Amino acid sequence: MNKISFNYSKLLLPGILLAILVVLATLPLYGSNYSIVLLTSIIMYVILTVSWALFSGSTGYISLATAAFFGVGIYTSAILGRTFTASILANEYFVVFIVIIGGLISACLAFIVGAITLRLRGIYFAIFTFGLVELIKNLLLWYEVKFTGTRGRFVVVIGNETIYYVILGILLLLLLVTYFIRRSRYGLALESIGEHEEAAAHIGINVTMVKVIIFAISAVFVGMTGSIMAMRWTYIDPYISFDPNLTFLPVLMAIFGGTRQMYGPIIGAVVFAYLEEILLTRFPYYYMLIFGIVLAATILYLPNGLVGVVQKIIARLAGGKHAHSRG
Repeated sequence: MNKISFNYSKLLLPGILLAILVVLATLPLYGSNYSIVLLTSIIMYVILTVSWALFSGSTGYISLATAAFFGVGIYTSAILGRTFTASILANEYFVVFIVIIGGLISACLAFIVGAITLRLRGIYFAIFTFGLVELIKNLLLWYEVKFTGTRGRFVVVIGNETIYYVILGILLLLLLVTYFIRRSRYGLALESIGEHEEAAAHIGINVTMVKVIIFAISAVFVGMTGSIMAMRWTYIDPYISFDPNLTFLPVLMAIFGGTRQMYGPIIGAVVFAYLEEILLTRFPYYYMLIFGIVLAATILYLPNGLVGVVQKIIARLAGGKHAHSRG
């Protein structure tokens, strides 16, 4: 009997994931345009949060460069979209090509930055990565004003359904990559680095190379997301593309959900993205204040995030059942 219940419990999570995937994949067939736009935004935050947790959640290195890679993806779409406008409008598959290019450019930037800076630790790495966002933003602003005489660019706009399916595909690919990395030797290496970096280096792990590779892989998905989201906006500029909120919100979402389990950042991103939508429409002047209060409360009272709370409740219920059966 215990063996049968164990098999059911093993199949429960994959069954739930499959049901969610079917609902998401078929949403455009029965959902409203608003629901598609809302879910696109939520999936965007899930990708940014899981990508951040893939590197920072394991290693303990706090990266604040998410907005830099996202913005690079946006500008890739803006530049290539202007060059290949006819191809994009004639063939939706060309959108995927531009999205991939945006991800690869972001990965190259992350690889270069990581190779230079991932020898830094603690607050120094966090400050440098946030400085990278401001550096790229101001360089682009200076270039556009100095050489083009404008600030910003127009972007080729495509349908919401196309954007939705592309970003859903990016999410599925990210989840698969995250799953296999966590169960590979790179995942073990990342956990070792997070636990004790000197000990990891002592047992033969090429600490710097592992960090740089995973940092670059996480940037691929952020850049691809920026590329596809740019095609939802008519106009972009450096302030829109390199928004600091897109650096700090994924960190907040990951902490709120919990970084120890793969599904923690997903839960945190979904809850906070939906909360942001509600607060922006009802309390537009106070939503960042409320976010700050939630963050402070999470750090003080939920050090392991929502996942930690759920695990404690399950452990207590299991303990209560065992005590009841013994009685």
